[in-house]
Amino acid sequence: MKYNGRYPLFPADRIGTYPVVERSNRVTLENLLSPDSVLRTRYDLEDQGATLAKLALRIAAAIRSDRPVIWFIGAHVVKNGLGPLLVDLIRRRAITLVATNGAGAIHDFELALIGQTSEHVPRGLSEGRFGMAREFGYINAALAEGEEQKLGFGEALGRFICDPVFRHAVETRLAPNRQVDFTHAETSIIAAAYEQGVPLTVHVGVGTDVIDQHPNFDGSAKGGCSGRDFLIFAQEITRVGGGGVVLNVSSAVTGPEVLLKAVSMAGNVGKAPAGIVTADFDLSPYCPDNMQNESSPDYYVRHQKSVATRIPQAFGGEGFYVRGDHRVTVPRLYQEIIRSLEGGPIT
Repeated sequence: MKYNGRYPLFPADRIGTYPVVERSNRVTLENLLSPDSVLRTRYDLEDQGATLAKLALRIAAAIRSDRPVIWFIGAHVVKNGLGPLLVDLIRRRAITLVATNGAGAIHDFELALIGQTSEHVPRGLSEGRFGMAREFGYINAALAEGEEQKLGFGEALGRFICDPVFRHAVETRLAPNRQVDFTHAETSIIAAAYEQGVPLTVHVGVGTDVIDQHPNFDGSAKGGCSGRDFLIFAQEITRVGGGGVVLNVSSAVTGPEVLLKAVSMAGNVGKAPAGIVTADFDLSPYCPDNMQNESSPDYYVRHQKSVATRIPQAFGGEGFYVRGDHRVTVPRLYQEIIRSLEGGPIT
């Protein structure tokens, strides 16, 4: 990255990397949940079960009326093995857009590449190796190619995984004599979205992701591609009025903030999301009465305040809050969606 200012820069060209296959990972293919196994499993959620069933009915209604069903997911959705459920919903045309942060895209990329993800951070940090796997440089190269072609972040990664011509261009940028082989692309939400023509948008900051640590990091490419994704996301929000659904799963800040800005933009151009249905999934208690009380800690829980409360209230919609472990609540929601779409009990 070129710089002509007055202050010293970290010497990124001195960074040392290593092959990702040498790394010990906490998540492997065995940790991923398959749709078939989820449909055969019983998930007891007490009072949350009724909430999820009602939410699934809203999702099914949105699908049948050609309204958006948007999932904004944090990285733990991928790390907790839930990706195959989203892949199946994408293929069923039960999701119209997936959004995530940089970490979510990176974990999905790793699973597609080697079938593993989630390095041991304390060990890697103490050794100066955290985030230094060589293959992260390919993401930066894909974004540089995406910036040249004026693509979004998600589409650039989707093409990298699925399009041999684009992949070769990326390989040429980083290591012309080394080919990239995605050995488990079937696990990838990014790949499924690209193959099905479903937008997958990635919303990032600078200095927030491990790819930013690498010598070929280019902030203008990362920001440019993610900036286009934000406009893709905002355009989908213009269609949400009349019962479209937005789910925020495991994103404490980025998802709520991106949604907040996008609904304001939609309203500004005369397409306010009237009747929007929102759902926020998290572990913390929810106290809706405190969302207007600036002296309460609850006021500063952005995902609860924006997603479950303010946005649906502002547009005459309906807000849900689902409290529980995502490894239970998301599979149960998946079951309820399939039941709502196909009919019949879940065994």
